[in-house]
Amino acid sequence: MELDAFSISLAVKDIEASRKFCEEFGFKVFAGDVSQNWLILKNGDHAIGLFQGMFEKNILTFNPGWDSNAQKLVSFTDVRDLQRQLKAQGVKLQQHADEKTRSSSISMCEQDGSGRESVLGRLLLAAAGEL
Repeated sequence: MELDAFSISLAVKDIEASRKFCEEFGFKVFAGDVSQNWLILKNGDHAIGLFQGMFEKNILTFNPGWDSNAQKLVSFTDVRDLQRQLKAQGVKLQQHADEKTRSSSISMCEQDGSGRESVLGRLLLAAAGEL
């Protein structure tokens, strides 16, 4: 299963403090708008998204159809095809991709067996370039 571009999306309380902390490790702002409470920072091919007030937990984010610089790939597996593969494997989805629209995403919780979300938070697969 090819998932293409990966980033971790962090739910932060203070986006400026979080940006400064990430910059101490060599991350630089790549995309986003701090006035809208979101930034994407990169260090090489590693990406971290900072999101203030947008969601409660951290998310592992994969963007099928994007490379690590958010450029569209010529060939990739569509999020709806990934959804079908995951469902066939018995993965329980929290959010399902709309089979009828171009823009869509799916999400699921990684469970640690206790019935609660683990430290990893949620996994999000989004249709690249269409969000």
